[in-house]
Amino acid sequence: MILGRTERGTPPVEPVTLKILVAGGFGVGKTTCVGAVSEIKPLRTEEVLTEAGRPVDDTSGVENKTTTTVAMDFGRITLREDLVLYLFGTPGQDRFWFLWDELASGALGAVVLVDTRRLEDCFAAVDYFERRSIPFVIGVNCFDDAARYPAETVRQALDLDPDVPVVLCDARQRDSVKDVLVAVVRHAMAHASGHRQTVTT
Repeated sequence: MILGRTERGTPPVEPVTLKILVAGGFGVGKTTCVGAVSEIKPLRTEEVLTEAGRPVDDTSGVENKTTTTVAMDFGRITLREDLVLYLFGTPGQDRFWFLWDELASGALGAVVLVDTRRLEDCFAAVDYFERRSIPFVIGVNCFDDAARYPAETVRQALDLDPDVPVVLCDARQRDSVKDVLVAVVRHAMAHASGHRQTVTT
């Protein structure tokens, strides 16, 4: 004990909270991804697919899928004592795109999940974030029956800028998803730092 000072615990650290979107095509694993890492019970807005939606819901490649996210998924993960991520999973179907602008408001960055068997399904999400200058990383969800490709091959197929990270992952595994989220935070911070330097010079 230092003379004249009482021993007290350090005050609790007020964590920084960041908003991250988890986006991608229908059935790519967004709900699974959020659920795999969330330290709270995830909020899910899934509804059963019906015959009425068949004319507008493209289930090609995911014929066994029986539910769809109609608003969003929500979860939370503490990366460090001073850093908490709020995760918002976007709906993957075209008819729910009107929700994206609201969900994207205030987001630090995004994960675009990709299934290499249906690569074209992520084009719209990539284009969305590029047009709005929202930093994003590509998370290649390695499904058991999907061919494996090097990250650079996926980058070329998606015509991505060289600085966009491409990370192979398994959306079912907590540690794997956590690696993707760390990549998002780092990329978004680097993007913000570069933007500030551009503005001040």
